[in-house]
Formats: sequence, C-alpha cells, structure tokens
Amino acid sequence: MNHPIPSQQVQAVALATEDQLRERIRRKSKLKGRQPEEQAVLEVRECIGERPAQGHRRDLLIEHLHRLNDRFGALREHHLVALAREMNVPMAEVYEVATFYHHFEVVPRDAQVPGLTVRVCDGLACELAGARDLIERLPAILGTDVRVIAAPCIGRCEQAPAVAVHQHAVPLATADKVAQAVAAHGAAPVRAPAAGADFAPAALAERSVSPALQDVQASVAYTDYATYRAGGGYGLPAALARGEVAAETVIKAMEDSGLRGLGGAGFPAGRKWRIVREQPAPRLFAINIDEGEPGTFKDRTYLERDPHRFLEGLLVAAQVVGTDAVYIYLRDEYHECRALLDQELRKLSADPPCPLPHIELRRGAGAYICGEESAMIESIEGKRGEPRMRPPYIAQVGLFGRPTLEHNFETLYWVRDIVERGPQWFSGFGRHGRKGLRSFSVSGRVKFPGVKLAPAGITVRELIDEYCGGMPDGHELYAYLPGGASGGILPASMGDIPLDFDTLQPHGCFIGSAAVMVLSQHDRARDAAVNVMRFFEHESCGQCTPCRVGTAKAARLMEAPRWDNATLGDLGQVMGDASICGLGQAAPNPIRCVQRYFPHEI
Repeated sequence: MNHPIPSQQVQAVALATEDQLRERIRRKSKLKGRQPEEQAVLEVRECIGERPAQGHRRDLLIEHLHRLNDRFGALREHHLVALAREMNVPMAEVYEVATFYHHFEVVPRDAQVPGLTVRVCDGLACELAGARDLIERLPAILGTDVRVIAAPCIGRCEQAPAVAVHQHAVPLATADKVAQAVAAHGAAPVRAPAAGADFAPAALAERSVSPALQDVQASVAYTDYATYRAGGGYGLPAALARGEVAAETVIKAMEDSGLRGLGGAGFPAGRKWRIVREQPAPRLFAINIDEGEPGTFKDRTYLERDPHRFLEGLLVAAQVVGTDAVYIYLRDEYHECRALLDQELRKLSADPPCPLPHIELRRGAGAYICGEESAMIESIEGKRGEPRMRPPYIAQVGLFGRPTLEHNFETLYWVRDIVERGPQWFSGFGRHGRKGLRSFSVSGRVKFPGVKLAPAGITVRELIDEYCGGMPDGHELYAYLPGGASGGILPASMGDIPLDFDTLQPHGCFIGSAAVMVLSQHDRARDAAVNVMRFFEHESCGQCTPCRVGTAKAARLMEAPRWDNATLGDLGQVMGDASICGLGQAAPNPIRCVQRYFPHEI
C-alpha cells in the first residue's frame, strides 16, 4: 500500500499574539470563586488562632463558628469565606454546616444585626405558663435594638415561663424581670454560682431534687473539685488505676443494678460496656448532654449542682471500657453549665486523681436532632447533625470511624453510688414490680414542678400527690405526657400505669427521658399535640422526606377544627415506617394518642 510522502515544508500558523498569550496567562492565574479579604482573614485568626503547622482540625468547624458568632453577633459571609480558606475546607461545606444549626445566623457582610437577642421558650410547659403573652408584649417593652424570638424548649420547664437574654437564663420570667435582665446585660459581670455545697443525690432518693419555686435562681450553689475530693470523690477511678478494683467487678455491679440508659433508649448500661470493650482499639467515648427533649431538665439540674459525680462516672467508664479520648457534647442553651463544667475540668486536669484520658468539651448549636446518638457524633465531627443509617452501629463504627461508647449524662451520674453502695441499693427502689430509681422531670399543672427522684414504676397520680404537692387549686388531672414531646399523651383515666421502661408501649407511649408534663381540665390534649408537632417540624433535620414533609403536613392538618383522621393516619404510618431516626418514627405518637384517647376533641 502506497503512503503519501509528507511535505518537507511545514508552514507555522500563529495561534495568538504575544499580548494575547500574556492576557490568557493572567486570566488563568486568577482564582475562581470568592476570595477572602485580608481584614476578614485577620479577624478570623483573632478568633480561632493562627493556623497550626498541620492545619486546623476539620472537626473543630462548629467550635470555630461559635467563636465568630460570639464575637460578631452573627456569621457574616466574608468571615465564612476567610474561615473556609484558613481551615482548607470548601466554602460549600462551611455554609451548609453554618445554616444547619438554629443558633447560627448567616448574614451579608454589612447587614445590621440586633444588639441583643431575647429567646422566649414556647415549649408546652412555657406555653401553659403564659409564654405566648410574653412573646407578644416584650418587643414593645424592650425596644427596636432587642430582637425577641420564640425558641424551642430551653430545658427550664420547671421554671416556666423561661427566657434567655443572650446566653443567660431568666427563670419564672415576667415582662419586668426580662426588662431588668436586658438593662443589666453587659453592665456588670454575671454573678458566679457559689462553690462549696455538699450535694448528695443518694440522700435525695424518694424526694424532690429541685427547690421550691420561691427558691428558684438562675445559678445555684454547687460542689466544687476540692469539696468533692474531700468527701471521698474520685476514689473509684483511682482504685481502678491502681488495680485495687477490677474492671469486671464494676461491670458486674452495673449489670446487677439494672441501670439502663437514662437518655431515653433504655439500653442496659453494663451490657453496653461489655460490647464496646470487646471492640478493637482505639476506642472513643461520646457523652450526650444535649437534653433537647421538651419537658426534660434533669441533666441540667444535676450538672449545675454536682458536676464531679458525673465526671467520676466518666473516668470509671473510660477505664473499664478502655477508651482513649472522651468528647462531652453539651447543649448550647446551658451556658452557665458550660462555664462551670469547663472550670471544673481545668481543676481536675491540674490535680488528677488518676491518669486522665483526653477530654474535650464540645458545644451544641441548637439542634434537637443532635440528641440522637449518631447525629451527635456527626456534629462532634464538625458536620451537619444528620442521623446515620444503621448498621453499622456506633459501638462498632462511631466517632471518627472508631468503636464508640455513647452515654447520657445521668447514666454516668449514678456509677459511683451504684459501685460504692452496691447494686442492690439502686435496684432496691421501685414500685408495682419495677426496680430502680428514676429522675422524673415534672412540669405543667402541678404545685411544685421539678426533678423528682422517685422509684421506678410509680404512677403519675402517686408522683403528683406525693412529690408535687398535688394539682394547683381549681385544677384536676385531665391528661399527661409520660415521656416528653415524643412519648405520647394519656388521659387521667390511665393515671395508674407504672411509669418505667416497657410499661407504656402497649398503650402507644413510652417513658423516654422520664419528662412528665401534666395537663388539667382547662387544657386540651389536641393543643398539646399541635405544640409538639410544630416542634418536630421545626427540629426535623430534613434528611428524609417522610419526616421533613410529614411533620409539616401533620402540623397544618392538626390545626383544623375537625381532624382529617384518615390522612393523618396515613402520614403517621409513613413517618413511622420510613423515617431514618427516632424523631420521625415517634412524631406520630401524639396524633395517635389524641385519636385514640381524646376523640371528642377532634
């Protein structure tokens, strides 16, 4: 086959002039996207520090966002651009995390933001106590430079109506009290709680933990490190470290006591320790103090009085399970608790009773969904708090991909007393065939709301009469929510059911975190159901359609004078069957309870 002979003369063709090539180079050398301003970079560095040699940790993104938000009153877009550059994280990731959490507000560069934000809790207990009236009256009283907004439950239901002025609580709020708190904001340092109190929760068994309403204060006296050590505190982890107490002895005591997870799921604590202990190292430890379930305030009540009993339980669990690092996730609304816990952790680190694991205190950002264990882990990793699909379970693949022990605050709080007093001390309490102690957060229509350390299996009637001083004058028990917003609603005629794990499920309810909200004949169960459904709509992470759309649709349908029971039933079925996590799965419970027990209202 003959091939043509190429020409010996190849003519050059000019593709561009010299100036055109220079212009092309200049265009390509200019980075695409929004570039950080030099001043914004300096301001970000003032908040988060200079970039370490190995770069900023990706999991600290939310902590860095908090520092910017605290410093500038909002998250300004030019600071987010600079933060993305400093952390070497895509701007899209920074933005999607910043816009996920309710306590972050992303605003344009030069936008005006209010000088102060006042959050009025509109949870069920606060709504019963007149929060709606406060929300309507306060804007005119406080002026235009103060923003007044409704906020989901801030964890002070026994102090209803509760208000937060910036980050400081105003219990039993009135318009005058809030106005005084606003006037005093920034003018003088907030009074620190008094140290040296000798708080002994075991001595309060079968009694009220919370003070009487006339003695309620925003800050309470607490047991500091020196006082706790003087009372024999931290003896157990020290004995474990010296080999004087065997890890198996502690696990056996936990199992024999019958202690179950007190955050809501109720998984046996001792069994959980065994499962995670058997996983390959390194193992991690995540502690949930998000406590966002409306009606729940027991963790805050114990934490602000005796943080070291919890920290001792933490150290015991860390040694027994063999975890290398501990991450404490505390809800953002508990500002006073965060300052106290940070202070006492520093004292513990300065004078440790035994070798300490690495401990980090992480700050939530206003997302109820982060009470779900895998969503909390995502948040600790600096991401949107969206629940993970299971399997794998976090005991196998959890925080940073490692086997992770996850516990609620109160579960760890009882470890010292169970081991020192013996498991039979804890299991020796109980009524109606149940065993153990339960910290009931009681709110609503009772004379003396608060945390009641009562026997497991107590009924709501017994709880109200023996621990809460009965119903207020002119009120009779009409209905109650036995397990917070998601635990369902029961009528007074079912007020003799033992309150404990597994006793309420046959009736379409569950105890959860033992948040008991009481309604009287002056209230309607349907109104309570609408309140909690609006809460679920507000707090849905939006990851799965059944929950995101279902809660919003249900809230609209439930506002009708007559409910469309067929459509609500279909919505509840889909949410329960197809939602990824417990929020969407439990959201239909109030609907079903009203349909089943209060048909005359709808």
